[in-house]
Amino acid sequence: MLTNQKRMLRTRALLLGIVLTLMHSVGAFSQDGKGESSQAKAAVEQVLHTQQDAWNRHDLEGFMAGYWNSAELTFFSGARERQGWQATLERYRATYASPGHEMGKLEFSGLRIEMLGAEAAFVRGAWHLTMPDGKTPHGLFTLVFRKFPEGWRIVHDHTSAE
Repeated sequence: MLTNQKRMLRTRALLLGIVLTLMHSVGAFSQDGKGESSQAKAAVEQVLHTQQDAWNRHDLEGFMAGYWNSAELTFFSGARERQGWQATLERYRATYASPGHEMGKLEFSGLRIEMLGAEAAFVRGAWHLTMPDGKTPHGLFTLVFRKFPEGWRIVHDHTSAE
């Protein structure tokens, strides 16, 4: 019985140590990293503004610069998954930049950026297109960003349309 009590005390001490370490890590990021967190959020938001501006100039390659140029990029839309930067670019070209398809004017709104750490962020928001024919496709998106040496990039995009 004494052995079980010792094991239980060791387990509790280990769990308490883990919890305190996690609390300290989260507290350090949220308190000491407030300035860094604000800067990171602003940098992530800037990527989205740059994408919006590129789209509205009909610059699809400029828009795609906000995505991680990797075969590991994931893009979910319309119950389909696309794997990789090139497949994502081809999807955008086919949907918005091929004959008979227009890019329209893009607006992002309702952006909510949550830092998941110093080098990762989760973004939720809405997108709205105004097409030359008056149609207004729109929907919601969730994005996962990672910080790379060249800056913040989208590594996962899940976009839905109404």
